[in-house]
Amino acid sequence: MEEKEKSNKVLFGLVGKNISYSFSKGYFSEKFSKSKLSNHEYVNFDIQKIEDFSKIIHEFKFCLKGLNVTIPYKQDVFLYLDKVDKTARKIGAVNTIRITKKGNLKGYNSDVVGFQKSIEPLLQSHHTKALILGTGGASKAISYVFKELGITYCKVSRNPKKKKEISYSDITKELLSEYTIIVNSSPVGTFPNIDQKPRIPYQYLTDKHLLYDLIYNPNETAFLSEGKKKGAQIKNGFEMLQLQAEESWRIWNK
Repeated sequence: MEEKEKSNKVLFGLVGKNISYSFSKGYFSEKFSKSKLSNHEYVNFDIQKIEDFSKIIHEFKFCLKGLNVTIPYKQDVFLYLDKVDKTARKIGAVNTIRITKKGNLKGYNSDVVGFQKSIEPLLQSHHTKALILGTGGASKAISYVFKELGITYCKVSRNPKKKKEISYSDITKELLSEYTIIVNSSPVGTFPNIDQKPRIPYQYLTDKHLLYDLIYNPNETAFLSEGKKKGAQIKNGFEMLQLQAEESWRIWNK
């Protein structure tokens, strides 16, 4: 009987670390409720190390249909996948996993769709160069989109190691006059640390700048607030999240 109940349930979830704040659970729970999908459930799998991922797959193998993956496992999860979509492989980060009828795990990246669709309407002719603050998994999808859109980008890191990476101290007035898109892909400024902001010279921002923060809690981060004061266009990560969630849903239902 228990086996049958398991097979009737359709389970989805989010894999991450310290994710009680997560948007996804609320979003999909509401979606399932509105669509009258009473046997569908979305849960948080809060794991302290990636090695615990296999336990989730094993324990819920009868009902698990799809997963989202968030910080810090977007890269580490590759080891556990049977297949990886071409775009996700190029990016080097997975945030959506589809579990096939045969039980195979295929990785995708829906951040790309979410970011591209949400930033494109804001781009103007002078937006030709971008700074990406942070070098983690999320930054990889951002740089992929900029490459696709023909926008020159440079990543900003506390410890720059690679080509196309600079340090925060390298951001000058001259640089900011050229790089008029600034995307915060780092977790700096996320609730509860809402007073924190990336260390850039905000005094040189103008109304030509577009500041985009992947963070959505708080609604207006200290980073965006500083941009607003200077007349810059600002955008938080909420729409991107909604769009990537819908893209995940499309992938799971292929």
